[in-house]
Amino acid sequence: MTVQRLHVGKRLSEVAIHNGTVYLAGQIAEDTTQNIEGQTREVLGHIDRLLAEAGSDKSKILSCQIFLSDVKDFAGMNAVWDEWVAAGNAPPRATVESKLARPELLVEIIIVAAQK
Repeated sequence: MTVQRLHVGKRLSEVAIHNGTVYLAGQIAEDTTQNIEGQTREVLGHIDRLLAEAGSDKSKILSCQIFLSDVKDFAGMNAVWDEWVAAGNAPPRATVESKLARPELLVEIIIVAAQK
């Protein structure tokens, strides 16, 4: 079976598509001067763009993993998430506190979705 990869780099691909399932790499904010709400909005924007490119959208999310550098940001992240998530299509989700790759990163989100 074919695996299609998008935005392939030396270390990782941003997207892998296999058998109608879309796997996104962990998405982080580029503008790390933003607070949790700003970084979450930016990350969700990356997710929207990559899902569209892979023939999917947020209503097709099968699972979501969210990593916060500090659990105190849970409410702020959720406020942005709740505005973004497709009504009636909230996916299974886990949110954990985790040390991220760089201290200025506040949130990282991993998505698995079905293609349309």
